[in-house]
Amino acid sequence: MQAISLTPIGHVRSALVNRQDAPKQGFEGSPLATIHILPIYRKAIEDVRAGDHLIVLTWLDRADRSVLSVHPRDDPKNPITGVFSTRSPDRPNPIGLHRVKVVSLRDSLILEVADLEALDFTPVLDLKPALTGVFDA
Repeated sequence: MQAISLTPIGHVRSALVNRQDAPKQGFEGSPLATIHILPIYRKAIEDVRAGDHLIVLTWLDRADRSVLSVHPRDDPKNPITGVFSTRSPDRPNPIGLHRVKVVSLRDSLILEVADLEALDFTPVLDLKPALTGVFDA
């Protein structure tokens, strides 16, 4: 198989610094966070507005890439399940998928967002618009 190379477009800044403090999903009580976009991508973000819903793809850099099965939601009462049937951050390719709402834009390169459970300094790979009425996250 061909190797894949990804280059982050920015990173997350968040009060969440430890996995154990992060909610399992952003809508379960994550603090407001910011996404800092690299200046080279300024043109790519110029049409994003407050109120927009985005899909944020992240690289979960603190994940364990050797994990193939987990107890869903880290609850030992749940049966062991293959990671491809879960939202576990621990997986062979730890790509995070987050649906967020843009609260504000600062300095044209910083997005303040709600519902992002990613840890501080998590690399951001891409942003895509969330489609209304379509299950996408």
